[in-house]
Amino acid sequence: MTADDGVWLYSITTDGVGDAQLAGVTGVAGEPVRAVTSSGLVAVVGTVSLGEFGQEPLQRKLEDLDWLAATARAHDAVVAAVLRNGPTVPLRLATLYLDDERVRRLLTERQEEFGATLRRVTGRSEWGVKGYGDAKTLSQDVKEEPPPTGAAGKGTAYLLRRRAELSAQQDVERKAASHAGEIHTALLDRAVDGVRRQVTDPVLTGKRAWMIFNGTYLVDNDRVEGFAALVTALDTQRPGITLELTGPWPPYSFAGIDG
Repeated sequence: MTADDGVWLYSITTDGVGDAQLAGVTGVAGEPVRAVTSSGLVAVVGTVSLGEFGQEPLQRKLEDLDWLAATARAHDAVVAAVLRNGPTVPLRLATLYLDDERVRRLLTERQEEFGATLRRVTGRSEWGVKGYGDAKTLSQDVKEEPPPTGAAGKGTAYLLRRRAELSAQQDVERKAASHAGEIHTALLDRAVDGVRRQVTDPVLTGKRAWMIFNGTYLVDNDRVEGFAALVTALDTQRPGITLELTGPWPPYSFAGIDG
């Protein structure tokens, strides 16, 4: 390393993962990743140029969505490679230190925290469940107000129809929200932990479907089959709701590591 280099952190893992297990894995700058060891822990890192990944240039690059997406994929690919070799605490994108010694100091100072988190995610994986609603199907059981009768003028009749339409739409949204809450409760019973996320903008998902639910769950590896079966059952039991299961993922949502 030189004064122009920095250290990009990908994840924290156990001391059973070393350079031999990381051979051939490259990071966000195409750099070979390596293991930095201290206090019985391993930080998986890569050496990157501060001219490209230092604070100011990085801030500019983060506004480039294409660059951000490619860098996030490269970061996640390293985390996934580490996960194949042992339990992993993934670190957030763009976690940088100036040199290996500072990384070792991090491992020493936060040994207890990292150790507890590794024990929490050992033998477990993260799974995502998204729910999409079909408004037409969900509206079938919603009672519609009868159209206005009598001598009401056209303007009044229009306002009454619009009020009925808005009321029906709100009823459908409440029905979808109720389904989402029931789905989350049921999935929590088969998971170690779970978190409901904000529904994702269709622009980001590439789907025009109405997303009504977005959850992530930490599941014991030996219970994944039952968890997946439950997702299928919940999907079948609720007309107008389609569930999508994704994973396994590194446990980003349950690492609980900040700073």
